[in-house]
Amino acid sequence: MKKGIDVSRYQGVIDWKKVQEDGIEFAIIKAGGSDDGFYTDSKYELNYKNAKAVGMPIGAYYIVGPLCISREDGIADAKRFLAMLEGKTFEYPVYIDLETTSPATKTGTTDAVIGFCQTMEEAGYYCGIYASDISGFADRLDISRLTAYDKWVANYISKPTYVKNYGIWQKSDKGRVAGITEKVDLDECYMDYPSIIKGKGLNGFPKPATEPEPAKPSEPAVPTKQTKQVSLTIDDHTYSGLLTEE
Repeated sequence: MKKGIDVSRYQGVIDWKKVQEDGIEFAIIKAGGSDDGFYTDSKYELNYKNAKAVGMPIGAYYIVGPLCISREDGIADAKRFLAMLEGKTFEYPVYIDLETTSPATKTGTTDAVIGFCQTMEEAGYYCGIYASDISGFADRLDISRLTAYDKWVANYISKPTYVKNYGIWQKSDKGRVAGITEKVDLDECYMDYPSIIKGKGLNGFPKPATEPEPAKPSEPAVPTKQTKQVSLTIDDHTYSGLLTEE
């Protein structure tokens, strides 16, 4: 298990070195969203730069708005997210953050999430879904259609009970961490995402070199048999012809 945080502009300017020294091993940073128009989080670039500067492994998330309720909506938001990720590398997954849609649009919202995740994967990213255990995955999504995707689950009372399989648990929104003056979300991760992502060349990392196929053993050389023109005399009779060695 690794200890992490997730941050946005609400945490202000972060001293990432102090965060790291306080035992935090990864961070998921907000890139932007469509819940208040279409925007990039004002601290996204700074958080990315400064977290990378101290070697903090990071992921990113994008919160979708209440109108992200169709496959086409999900694809459109994914393309906006991809533009924010271009030229960067992320050791942890990149997430769609689902909080603001209505439970009444559950089917359309699930369509949107699938469209979002598929678009991210086709672009070479390891994509996951963030939502709360009950009000998100239970009330707003059809989880039976989302088994193919990693989940980052919020539950501040206990470990998730509705979602059975998840990679990260967001366990608190009231954490205190050195280097951050405001309260911050605390997370626990149970998967080795950096090895998976780097090993497959995802999230901006280069594809691993392809192992060359082992050379096939060469066939043993077949010796060349010699053929000669000969003449033999037996009992005063001469015989001639071609003889090939055995």
